Amino acid sequence: MRRENVNNMPEPSRETETDRRQQRGPGNQSTHNVVSVVSQFADDNLTLVRNISTGLAIAGVIVIARSIKLITKFQAVHEIPARFIERNVSLRGKVHSITERGLEVEHVPIYVPVISPLLSKQKDVSAPPLLVHLAGVELTPEGRAWLQENLAPAQIVWLKLISREDDRLNCLVSQSRQGSLWSCCLNEEVLRLGLARTAPVDGVLPDSHLYWRLHKRLHRAEVKAERKGRGLWKEDSLWERASKAVRDNALFSLMRRIFKRT
Repeated sequence: MRRENVNNMPEPSRETETDRRQQRGPGNQSTHNVVSVVSQFADDNLTLVRNISTGLAIAGVIVIARSIKLITKFQAVHEIPARFIERNVSLRGKVHSITERGLEVEHVPIYVPVISPLLSKQKDVSAPPLLVHLAGVELTPEGRAWLQENLAPAQIVWLKLISREDDRLNCLVSQSRQGSLWSCCLNEEVLRLGLARTAPVDGVLPDSHLYWRLHKRLHRAEVKAERKGRGLWKEDSLWERASKAVRDNALFSLMRRIFKRT
């Protein structure tokens, strides 16, 4: 009885590779043929495919660079996008000169090999530099002279955009220290040396978080100069104060005029 049960059991179905191909139908075969043709073309023209991929990648980078203006050279203050000011973007610049109005700085964009020459459409090298003001700082003549001594022409600085007023940028200007990995904020440095006073941050709302953050930062530097008696805060010696008091005395001035006449 057991043998009969075994013999009567249905045999498992066996599909050959041919049957499977027949069941796939003509649609699956055509797809397989297309994939084979494309793969064969890619193998035969590997260099061409690589060049196309490289070209598409470069085109993508160019589109992105144009959209965010990474490698655009700004030759006027109004050319800088408003979003750069709002986000306090830092730009790289080359110092031209220091005048009574502020720093004259030429914008130096990020250079990307191959791509930068392709996007460089502005060839007018005679365009005037950007006018930059140290945000929140009122320079003294001594402070301006100090900047002229410490910022040589063609020196690279970083401009952190704070606000824009007509043809002037208000920035935090940073200079890389020689032999150091850290940069020096010139706004703070002139205050720390007593060569300037804190001033309202033009172009920024007084009740904004940015205004008070900058004001606190700059005021801290000014307080250090005042405590150490530097620059504006330098105190005269006792002899200098006594001499000045005598010179300013009215009786002493009268006696000096009388002696001059005689």
